Amino acid sequence: MILILDFGSQYTHLIARKIREMNVFCEVLPYNTDISEILRKEPEGIVLSGSPASVFSGNAPTCDSYLFNMGIPILGICYGMQLIAKVFGGEVVKGILCEYGKSEIFASRKSMLFDKCPKTFNVWMSHSDRIKTLPKKFETIAKTENISCAALANMDKKIYGVQFHPEVVHTEFGKKILENFVFKLCKAKKTWNLKSFLKNQILEIQKQVKNSTVICGLSGGVDSSVTAMLLKKAIGKNLVAIFVDNGLLRKEESQRVKTIFAKKFRLNIHFVDAKNIFLEKLKGVVNPEKKRKIIGREFINVFEKEAKKIKGVKFLAQGTLYPDLIESCSVKGPSSIIKSHHNVGGLPEKMELELIEPLKFLFKDEVRILAKDLGLPEEIIFRQPFPGPGLAIRVIGEVTKERLKILRDADYILIDEMKKSGFYYKVWQSFAILIPVKTVGVMGDRRTYENVVAIRIVESTDGMTANFTEIPYKILEKISIRIVNEVKGVNRVVYDITSKPPATIEWE
Repeated sequence: MILILDFGSQYTHLIARKIREMNVFCEVLPYNTDISEILRKEPEGIVLSGSPASVFSGNAPTCDSYLFNMGIPILGICYGMQLIAKVFGGEVVKGILCEYGKSEIFASRKSMLFDKCPKTFNVWMSHSDRIKTLPKKFETIAKTENISCAALANMDKKIYGVQFHPEVVHTEFGKKILENFVFKLCKAKKTWNLKSFLKNQILEIQKQVKNSTVICGLSGGVDSSVTAMLLKKAIGKNLVAIFVDNGLLRKEESQRVKTIFAKKFRLNIHFVDAKNIFLEKLKGVVNPEKKRKIIGREFINVFEKEAKKIKGVKFLAQGTLYPDLIESCSVKGPSSIIKSHHNVGGLPEKMELELIEPLKFLFKDEVRILAKDLGLPEEIIFRQPFPGPGLAIRVIGEVTKERLKILRDADYILIDEMKKSGFYYKVWQSFAILIPVKTVGVMGDRRTYENVVAIRIVESTDGMTANFTEIPYKILEKISIRIVNEVKGVNRVVYDITSKPPATIEWE
């Protein structure tokens, strides 16, 4: 495996994804992980990520210096390279000229890291600091027009650093650079694949659970569906799936889950009607983080209450994914908390049930591949992501039964038109948002003062970054006309053209 120590870069997950695509397992740990934990994992190599911090600031994040004496290859990226220079006695200073975006790099010295790369190619820079003085026994292996050291190396120790980001698509030969590090320097083997992951997870679950009963929250989305089917494969009848109708679901959701999972896959499902409980708890709440926490707590309360009715329950399974952990800062370094996730942000400190999260090291596209291996239908496999808190975080402001109905009906029309047009399976996510704003309109020659619905359609590969979709105007027009005509209480539809970053995909 390859370990990534995360110093807070928003690109850290991309490094992990690129390495996993090489069929090599890669795990992200906080920069200050204890050295004993790192040694226990026996990595073939370590990557030091970028960071918004400066190495010469008073509270600059750093790692245990013993890392550099482990005798394994190390690659520092951006901040990681500057940290290497500082640790080994070099000098890092504030740059006179900052570099953000595309820059041309010149490989000034032959090295294993740049093997099979041209001498000159374009890279993606994002920095304002630079290395002024190299550490002893290090040499410059690349430079740009603005900086004399764009990459450095101590070839004897196999310690390398690059100022640019090889993990982003904008860097030419970035994949080749990472491949050179993983295979030529670290000598890693291609042992990571989802079939072996599935087999290992089944064995791990069987070892952990034994003859106990596991309850699993089933929503019908691909994450919870794969979690449930994986558990069913591992422990059979010892799994009890619980479908909670919290009143925050999409139109006809409950019936769809019954048809697919209870009838087709014969899962043992307990259906719980908790609509009134959740709506009562959310009454008057407008803060999105409070909504998430309340919903998370209530899910656990419902599960624990339901668990007491089932004999031998000791475990609760969740479909937490790696991006959930990363964005909620469960594994991250000094980056800021973006938002808590339902799967990782609402658990009480003293929960009566032990937690099982078999997908917590997977990205969404990996989960879809696993879903296919488990025999799930395409309707589930390629279903767009749906947030754990449901429509509560798409109703901006207070969540009420009436406002939920407006959003549910509008969202149903949007999804219907996306599927008819063929765009549903081409994009990452498409959904409606109910804004707490009313505007003047004219309907039937009468003045109206009704709600605004926003449409969000984005393209992404893993949900960590996203671009708004340039959807054809004819499709947007049809969606808008149908929502205004068919959804009572809406007289205006707008389209969100913001990418992530700076925005998140969900509005709350």
